[in-house]
Amino acid sequence: MPNHHIACLGELLIDFVCTDIGLGLKQGTQFLKKAGGAPANVAAAINRSGGHAKLAAKVGDDPFGDFLLHTLASEGIELSGVTRSATPTTLAFVGLQDDGERDFSFFRGADGELGWQDIPSDFLDDVSIVHFGAAAGLLDGELYVTYRRLLREAKQRGLLISFDPNYREGLWGKAPQEFIARCKPWFQHADIVKVSEEELHFITDAKTITEGCRVLHEFGVSYIAVTCGDRGTWISHKSGMQQLIPSVPVNAIDSTGAGDAFIGALLQQINQSGCRLDDQTQFLHAVHWANICGALTCTQFGAIDAIPTAAEVDAIFLSRGA
Repeated sequence: MPNHHIACLGELLIDFVCTDIGLGLKQGTQFLKKAGGAPANVAAAINRSGGHAKLAAKVGDDPFGDFLLHTLASEGIELSGVTRSATPTTLAFVGLQDDGERDFSFFRGADGELGWQDIPSDFLDDVSIVHFGAAAGLLDGELYVTYRRLLREAKQRGLLISFDPNYREGLWGKAPQEFIARCKPWFQHADIVKVSEEELHFITDAKTITEGCRVLHEFGVSYIAVTCGDRGTWISHKSGMQQLIPSVPVNAIDSTGAGDAFIGALLQQINQSGCRLDDQTQFLHAVHWANICGALTCTQFGAIDAIPTAAEVDAIFLSRGA
């Protein structure tokens, strides 16, 4: 089991990150081109954490698509599920505030065209965990159909399901309630759900983290990981266990991909231990490790480029005696 792949599905795109800190997209003028897309970021974090990720996604038959395929291949990600389209590669523009938080503008392209026929027949054969990062995956289109079908297939095979709603107002601002409704099947089937504190309040309409986690547990989720910025990660288990796992202090300049790095690192730690979610001590150990990975990702521009290696995380993890 520990040597099995972790499968990720969804958008693969170009992030144009504004380097004019504090100006955001409205006033910023300088941009860096970076490989991005939540599932791709998670896959990169899995591999840099010592695991083996595979990705299903669609990019344009254009220079941006070439760049993305080259970038992911250099990370060692298995790309048999990545196909090309005549539609241009999806683009996202990311503005950075003084505290490292972001604003987004999306120009959707090829990612939404990923169909079931694009998924290799053996895609799940050597997989132990399937991660769904929802951002664009729940929008109308072929990708949404493929998302739902892969969820059913993964459950039938008894695989571990991970879900990150990854809400983006720029994609769903006119239909937030539809987004929440479309998340519910994943809440009902997921073993692990990762949400930001803001997403938890938004999705559950709860005033506290404890209340929001209770709502998601009632859907059937075993573990919930609520990322709380520099405070760390709130962990909640359906048995009633709840605990804040502190982060590590860093000089944050860009939080793009930090949550993806966290969940990718966490999933690899779980996979490495044999996917035993019944051992809460082991799970909390994994969260400590993943917190460091997410924090270090905030110290550089971009998502994939900023994700630390397992050795870099280990150095801090061991020094803290975690």
